[in-house]
Amino acid sequence: MKFALIGYGKMGKVIEQVILSANANKFEKDEIVLKIGADNKHELTIENLQKADVAIEFTQPDAAIANINLCFDAGVPVVVGTTAWLDQLPTVKATCTAKNGALFYAPNFSIGVNIFFEINKKLATIMNHQPQYNVEMEEIHHTEKKDTPSGTAIKTAEVILEELTTKSNWLLADNGNHSTESLMIKAFREPNVPGTHIVNYSSDVDTIQLIHEAKSRKGFAEGAVMAARWLPGKKGVFEMKDLLQF
Repeated sequence: MKFALIGYGKMGKVIEQVILSANANKFEKDEIVLKIGADNKHELTIENLQKADVAIEFTQPDAAIANINLCFDAGVPVVVGTTAWLDQLPTVKATCTAKNGALFYAPNFSIGVNIFFEINKKLATIMNHQPQYNVEMEEIHHTEKKDTPSGTAIKTAEVILEELTTKSNWLLADNGNHSTESLMIKAFREPNVPGTHIVNYSSDVDTIQLIHEAKSRKGFAEGAVMAARWLPGKKGVFEMKDLLQF
């Protein structure tokens, strides 16, 4: 399979390592035919994209939409790991349909995180019958992360809110913000932290805690590559639940 990497920063380099390490066990080698970083953005063209079977996009929120649309124009399926653009998802979905494209997006490509989502969904349904517990969240990421709270934290909150009737929305706990009707999210930024997400249900007598802690970026990269191998030949918009069949 031929890959285009749109975004060749830390995540792009780990994705490259995952693809190349898989080659050691294959008779036919995968190939990375395009790598777009800060120094060669001019090479991101329809012609160059069409050399690939699939594109993997990990850039910045202000660049993601244009990159996705360029992949649609090139007729190349695209896997997107950039976060903080999903407020524009309805428009992107409409464009994908109009151009008969293929898009796979996720706030987090880690298999473990997506299992974490499903466990939180189940626990939230149970907690509807246990009003003595109050739920709150924490997330910790590296200091270079642009969005706060993280896309994974927002997705976790949305999964919980779909099932839990005691909270109406989520709210970032900054500048003293607090609401008993909201699922409060505390966000911390510390050096060299790939990502930790904590969900706390606390009562007067005990605490139930769910934690997902990433050890490195490799888990995200492996999930993105798995999605990229799965996507070609399909049309439409897909998420990790489609790949993992939850």
